[in-house]
Amino acid sequence: MWSTSESYLSILLLAQDDTATSPFGPIGSLLPFVMIAVLFYFMLIRPERKKRAETTSMLENMKKNDRVVTIGGIHGVVVNVQKDSEDVTLRIDDSTNTKMRVLRSAISRIVKDDGEGSQD
Repeated sequence: MWSTSESYLSILLLAQDDTATSPFGPIGSLLPFVMIAVLFYFMLIRPERKKRAETTSMLENMKKNDRVVTIGGIHGVVVNVQKDSEDVTLRIDDSTNTKMRVLRSAISRIVKDDGEGSQD
């Protein structure tokens, strides 16, 4: 059986700090956090910023007769768009000349006129 003093001694020996000096000094302990921050920036923040810039550019350059798809999946043709307004008027049905007003931010993408049945 171990005595109380022996168990305290073994705990103290186990708890001793076995510090080895890092070749980078105290900055070396921050290196993993810096690497994670850099990785986070290049994998999450930068691509999102690029996508937001592309979307903003697309919405600013939208013009009359562009074929668009809204975030709700509605296909239409731009009838009226003004630079200073948030509203865009879309023609939904050519036969009945049905029109709908949506927010500029509700436009998901502009469809290219490469082919009528082409998939994106």
